[in-house]
Amino acid sequence: LAATLPLVAQEKAIDTERSTIIIHVGKSGLLSAAAHDHTINAPISSGSIRESAASHIEFTVETAKMTVKPDPKIDAKTQATIQMDMEEMTLETKKFPEIKFRSSRIEKLAGGQWKLDGDLSLHGVTKPVSLTVKQTGDSYTTRTVLKQTDFGIKPISIGGGMIKVKNEVEIDFQIFAR
Repeated sequence: LAATLPLVAQEKAIDTERSTIIIHVGKSGLLSAAAHDHTINAPISSGSIRESAASHIEFTVETAKMTVKPDPKIDAKTQATIQMDMEEMTLETKKFPEIKFRSSRIEKLAGGQWKLDGDLSLHGVTKPVSLTVKQTGDSYTTRTVLKQTDFGIKPISIGGGMIKVKNEVEIDFQIFAR
């Protein structure tokens, strides 16, 4: 993510207190009406943005710090099971403790937008991603959709597939530099 600072590189830490990554996980299957959608907080643990002619962004998320937002329609025991399933079955946090993103190319577009290409490392798999990022003040935002199976993650399925987690997850980013 970049600004219009000519030639002078200014490496800035990402403001991990204000920046957010929210993952929206849906449900599918014949009995999906009996299941729940989930919203997951994925706090950025570290990262930086360099604003210059050679702009760059990178950040890390610690998978063990990701949390499923409480759902008032779900009891505490079920909520704890969902959290544990995400950690142990989906993310395998002990085996894959970090998610990393590192930009490879940033191009300024019109209207405060940027085209951002980079590599996302998740669950032991690194894949290229391309995003259109909007800058509003000191905030950079984008939304993307990723397929879990592209990163070697098998979406959870119960009841012989009658209820399952959708393969596609929607991810909203809002990142601030310090």
